[in-house]
Amino acid sequence: MKSDIKPTESELEILNILWEKGEATVREVHEELTKTKESGYTTTLKLMQIMHEKNLLERNASVKTHVYWALVSRKDAQKTALDKIINTVFTGSTADLVIQALGQHRASADELDAIRKYLDQFENPNK
Repeated sequence: MKSDIKPTESELEILNILWEKGEATVREVHEELTKTKESGYTTTLKLMQIMHEKNLLERNASVKTHVYWALVSRKDAQKTALDKIINTVFTGSTADLVIQALGQHRASADELDAIRKYLDQFENPNK
């Protein structure tokens, strides 16, 4: 993902739908969005057109009903958002981010095991 492309909150909602579905029409995305918030169809359409112009989405325009899919991966979007949060909110401190995250949100036993395994691999890369 290009570092100059930063999806807005509304764009991330659409991306999340497309990451789950793989591809969808504006109508399908709009129906998913309206399950959690009020939104007009034309607003969804315009936002997806803007996202296409920003190279966040691609579309198949060869048929009457355009089908859209994400051009950015969830992982790349998460990395960009996390880098921004670490650098702006936590002044570059990854440790402060992790401490805050674990202090504010209870991690499950499985999540804690995954974190421990990751830290072990990080500390002992030759294992």
